[in-house]
Amino acid sequence: MPSGNVIRGARVGSAPTRPDERHQPAPRQNVTYWCRNHHQVDIRIAADAEPPTVWDCPRCGLPAGQDAQNPPGRVRAEPYKSHLAYVKERRTAEEGEALLNEALAALRRRRGE
Repeated sequence: MPSGNVIRGARVGSAPTRPDERHQPAPRQNVTYWCRNHHQVDIRIAADAEPPTVWDCPRCGLPAGQDAQNPPGRVRAEPYKSHLAYVKERRTAEEGEALLNEALAALRRRRGE
């Protein structure tokens, strides 16, 4: 005898019978990009959206553009900068010297020198 809590006529995870009648897909546009390795990348985006100028190629990772004859070049990575390099960009040598002298004077006052 079957149990009373079984849902009859449907299976778990079944799809709706007619999904095309339940909703209308948003209008889309096809955009094609090319990278330096001549890979073609086709994407679909919303029709009212502005397509990006550059898209990453999924095959090689290079940037791809919409002009097949003139694809964008490799993006140059910024070299790592240390904290000191950033400080030197914001301060001159004279300002750094003044701050150092001020910090040393405060340290000497705390020590009682």
